[in-house]
Amino acid sequence: MLNETEPMVGDRSFGNRVRSAVFWRSGTQILSQVVSWGATLAVIRILNPEDYGIFAMTQVVLVFLSFMNGYGLASSIIQAEEVEPIRIRQAFGMLLLLNGGIAILQLILASFAAEYYRQPIIADLLRVQALIFLATPFMVLPEALMIRELEFKKPAIINLISAVIGAVTALYFAYNDYGVWTLVYAPLAIFWSRAICLVVAARFYVLPTFNFKGAGAMFGFGATLLASHLFWTIQSQSDIFIAGRYLDPHDLGLYAEALFLTTIIAAKFVPPLNEVAFPAYSRLQSEPRALAWSFLKAIRLIMLISCPLYLGMAATAHPLVETLFGAKWTGMSPFVAILALSMPVMTLQILFAPANNALGRPQVTARTNMFGAILMPITFLIAIQYGVYGLAWGWVIAFPLLTIFTYMQSRRHIGINAWEIGKAVWPGLSASIVMAAIVYLVDQLLPEMIVYARLAVLILTGGLAYVGLLYILARPTLIEVIELIVRRKPPEPDPGELNPENI
Repeated sequence: MLNETEPMVGDRSFGNRVRSAVFWRSGTQILSQVVSWGATLAVIRILNPEDYGIFAMTQVVLVFLSFMNGYGLASSIIQAEEVEPIRIRQAFGMLLLLNGGIAILQLILASFAAEYYRQPIIADLLRVQALIFLATPFMVLPEALMIRELEFKKPAIINLISAVIGAVTALYFAYNDYGVWTLVYAPLAIFWSRAICLVVAARFYVLPTFNFKGAGAMFGFGATLLASHLFWTIQSQSDIFIAGRYLDPHDLGLYAEALFLTTIIAAKFVPPLNEVAFPAYSRLQSEPRALAWSFLKAIRLIMLISCPLYLGMAATAHPLVETLFGAKWTGMSPFVAILALSMPVMTLQILFAPANNALGRPQVTARTNMFGAILMPITFLIAIQYGVYGLAWGWVIAFPLLTIFTYMQSRRHIGINAWEIGKAVWPGLSASIVMAAIVYLVDQLLPEMIVYARLAVLILTGGLAYVGLLYILARPTLIEVIELIVRRKPPEPDPGELNPENI
């Protein structure tokens, strides 16, 4: 029978290292995103929706090709109990071959992409963007070796440095009227500065080898994640790929930036937490009950933070967009309100991957992504018939189905059931729904005022309402978060969560 206390692995230092990793990875991620967002918002006010529409078209090609960039090899190094130096050299050699080949392939495909989208400039943009892949090998392995040891401080600081370099680059080119090229040069600056800093910080002075004898297990794990990444790329990029053929760059730019705004939390904050969760879950492979407990706790806390942001975004879409992006972008407000409704489900869905991968079952993630690669394009092909609004509603319809499929594939391996998932999600979701309703009613009752003041009143109303609702409806969960922040004793799990019959 498991004790009703927080699971321990080896000694208490492991838990301290995980908390330190979360602090550095998520803390500096927030700071670097503040820097990036500041620059992004300034650039958005200078550029036009058409620039972002054209850039979104190039990203479909870039992201699709990046599924072959070899990140799965890095995951295999993190997941393995021991890694020999020869395996690192083999992984480095494979990464150089893969990414060099991808860069050449993108040069070849550039003109075809421009013809498909009927935008000649896309060919030139893609040719320059191919330089990103040449930096990838020098980022992936140094960071993987540090993450393996839960060393997140150095990578976190490097991410912050590269964010500052990218922000300065973006502002310079935007203010000097480079238009859409601004959105190309800034990521290049981020990737290459990050690669150089990681190599120096990790002292990654390794010679690659192209003799791959004995690396079958490592490449097998990486190949499974490669397939998973391919399917994820199809499901995540199918909307822009389809819409780029039907919509003009202006409408596509409005939709793409609405998607960017609503997926900020799921795309920018949850993945870094998953990076911490993956090696942490890997250490819990032999303790399934501890892993299940940790997984449910991660869901509870992440949904507690993310749900009010998503639903608050939906309730304040118009003043939020006008305040952040400016008056010329207010046409994207309805898309923000619709897309934000699907984001809590999306956040829940992507939390399953690190647990499955840490258990040595990347095929589960691959199957769910395969299902998404079928579901999402079909949904968007139907939805685009109703224009850009139909495209936005496609997310609300499709992602709950994808999340249910993900749960069905994962529940047996992770050791959780639907009731436990519901209990973990309910405090944050229920309080957020009521909070959003209150904010919406207050917005309807407010008199005409400056948009900044209106947004400030609504945010204050939402914050007070949410904390008050948690205090009334889910006080233990609120106390758990407070104790986690002030670093008091670790919260004790609900005895029901540790009941062998429930896990």
